[in-house]
Amino acid sequence: MIYCVEDDAGIRDLMVYTLNSTGLKASGCADSKELYAALQNELPQLILLDIMLPGEDGISILKHLKASAKTAAIPIIMATAKTTEYDKVIGLDLGADDYLAKPFGMMEMVSRVKAVLRRTVANNNISILKVGEINLNVNEHIVLVKGQRVILTLKEFELLRILMENPGQVFTRDQLLASIWGYDFDGETRTVDVHIRTLRQKLGDCCNYIITVRGIGYRLEESYEAQDI
Repeated sequence: MIYCVEDDAGIRDLMVYTLNSTGLKASGCADSKELYAALQNELPQLILLDIMLPGEDGISILKHLKASAKTAAIPIIMATAKTTEYDKVIGLDLGADDYLAKPFGMMEMVSRVKAVLRRTVANNNISILKVGEINLNVNEHIVLVKGQRVILTLKEFELLRILMENPGQVFTRDQLLASIWGYDFDGETRTVDVHIRTLRQKLGDCCNYIITVRGIGYRLEESYEAQDI
């Protein structure tokens, strides 16, 4: 199920129709109240979320969803008619997975939805990654630090997964952007730094496993030396 949160009924109906016609089950919501009600009944595979909504706007909804353990892992694509770089970057920094700039074509929407789903849908084989005192369950989207569960956003989870899959390997910021945000993402590399910072905060005593390689990027290994961005 994909939820399309859009207050314009004509656009919303077209989005839902297009997604359904391409084999992706979809349902529309006019505002935050309808979205929250729908989430009580069924958690979707993905949410298409307009920024400009009556009442609670899309950025506020995004913050709400990413702050809840129940909905933090749901991929979100933001849609906005605004042309400023700020709105795009702030949404991505808060945990959105992609964005659509209005007006957008329906086939572009479908392409971006499928791309995000390919990046975020776990495979059928249970995969457990372990580095030091950090355990990551790929399928169940669970991270344990010293046996305690830590709630991560999707982007934080994907960053940690890539680093844990390749302990000791140095990743540039551009490589991380390409792998997690997609090759066509044209945001600033500081987006990676922001997510690394929040990920370290959530890892607590294990934050120093993520090591900054000055002028290049990041790597992960068991380390207890203080590391700053």
